[in-house]
Amino acid sequence: MIKKNLIVFGTRPEAIKMAPLVKEFQRYPDKFKTKVCVTAQHREMLDQVLDFFEITPDYDLDLMRPNQNLYSVTADIITNLKEVFEEFKPDYVFVHGDTSTTMATSIAAFYSGAKVCHVEAGLRTFNKLSPFPEEMNRRIAGVVSDYHFPPTATSKQNLFNENVDKASVLVTGNTVIDALNYSAKKVKRSDFQDAEISMLTENLDLSKKIILVTGHRRENHGQGFIDICQALRNIATNNSDVEIVYPVHLNPNVQKPVYELLDNISNIQLIKPLSYPAFVWLMSHAYLIITDSGGVQEEAPSLGKPVLVMRDTTERPEAVAAGTVILVGTDVDKITSETEKLLNNKDHYLEMSARHNPYGDGTACSKIVEFIETLA
Repeated sequence: MIKKNLIVFGTRPEAIKMAPLVKEFQRYPDKFKTKVCVTAQHREMLDQVLDFFEITPDYDLDLMRPNQNLYSVTADIITNLKEVFEEFKPDYVFVHGDTSTTMATSIAAFYSGAKVCHVEAGLRTFNKLSPFPEEMNRRIAGVVSDYHFPPTATSKQNLFNENVDKASVLVTGNTVIDALNYSAKKVKRSDFQDAEISMLTENLDLSKKIILVTGHRRENHGQGFIDICQALRNIATNNSDVEIVYPVHLNPNVQKPVYELLDNISNIQLIKPLSYPAFVWLMSHAYLIITDSGGVQEEAPSLGKPVLVMRDTTERPEAVAAGTVILVGTDVDKITSETEKLLNNKDHYLEMSARHNPYGDGTACSKIVEFIETLA
């Protein structure tokens, strides 16, 4: 009997991490009928990823609206998915991680009677306000999920501590490594053309040490971003041989302090958000990365890039334990000092960049497909 799968995502990070799972299921049309539904919680950035991975959604809820908020997004996703579930009647619904799309879809799938499969399950900070609302999104998804695919033994243990049925849990590694392996090969192909990569090649001085910066977390809005910008000013001023490249998130709470405090500094380039392939290219050419992103904490170690995380807590403690990332919060002095240590202490840099990535070997998707295949 062919199993019917519905894979649902709505943001660019989700799309990146779910795209290789879509492709893996599609390899077995005799075993699975797989459809994709996007909520378009993020529109333009989502479409770039779909194009790159050559995925055409079967359902596009197109829910992004000006000034949308958590209340409207959650309600719209649940309401609009009802029709999709009634039409397709999936056996399994796959959600990812910790977005509002994930939380709302898991509830809607539970209402429909489908089995909920949570990819990147079990991540926890144990602080419901950090990150907000992601910590509660993933906890809620975990409660209604039938099958859980944690990336690491630590995330598996978190689920066991919450009394999740052990037979429903499979450690897979993180699907972002599957996506990164696919993407890194594709952007290196001689026939691959990308206008943003061409722009970066023309405008960056690759003889300098490139520091890639990303930042968007709600908990850093306000004073947090002011402090982050001050630290970046210090690093740029103290290190003329460094070029800081910052694709600035479109959120006005990020754009305002960044452009007010960092514009017109000669060795800081503030650029628009990059497409996924261009971001992969830039990660591969960076010397180190400063970020508050979750996914980058998983990707960068596979490329041998040290990561400084501008958060006080992380749901990825494996990276901290493995030494591939260092938590620096938004403390000006700590961001500055840890960055300059990596810039100036070659032994420290080499030790950190050589650490083993705790998030897997790029076979997460095949493990998930094999698990679903065995279910009655």
